Amino acid sequence: MTDYRFQPKGFRSNLGWYDRGYIPHFDGGEIPQFLTFRLFDSLPQAMVKRWREASANKGEEGKVLFRKNVENYLDKGHGSCLLRDERVAKLVEDSLLFHHEKKYRLTAWVIMPNHVHLLATPLVNIELREIAHSIKSYTAHEANKLLKRRGQFWQHEPFDRYIRNRKHFVSVIRYIENNPVKAGLCLTAKEWRFSSAFYKT
Repeated sequence: MTDYRFQPKGFRSNLGWYDRGYIPHFDGGEIPQFLTFRLFDSLPQAMVKRWREASANKGEEGKVLFRKNVENYLDKGHGSCLLRDERVAKLVEDSLLFHHEKKYRLTAWVIMPNHVHLLATPLVNIELREIAHSIKSYTAHEANKLLKRRGQFWQHEPFDRYIRNRKHFVSVIRYIENNPVKAGLCLTAKEWRFSSAFYKT
């Protein structure tokens, strides 16, 4: 029997695809979304634009290439890596957990030195931009206070991908929780303190 819970059918959102800059977004209502928030200096916008242009008109192969370029660059730990500070990482983790069952159902997350991945299913009438704003606005303000700094904290636009089916859902959980291992920051996913894997028994 087909499991339609994670299929892009019966969208409640009227937004669908939209674009607020370099990155297209898909808001599909109550469908799980793989979101990535990046620190302001983790990935130059010009590079995102160049990769996006290079992958244009290449269909699914181009999308995969674009994602791999982004993921590999982020995992090299470019930029100030402000999330390496455990106080800031805890602040972000607490914010992710605070909105669980209020704005989304949080399935998996990881806080890396310069970016955050999460897999979350928006609740009824909650749009992706509201989720992103709720997390980023509060954490940017509080992190800047903790670090005694001013200015931009996050990149303006997150990356998002809607989940196509159960196989995709499972592979994204695995990717998120193993990201610190892939980046060479630990040996096993459970060792990384700021991740959903850390809490698994």
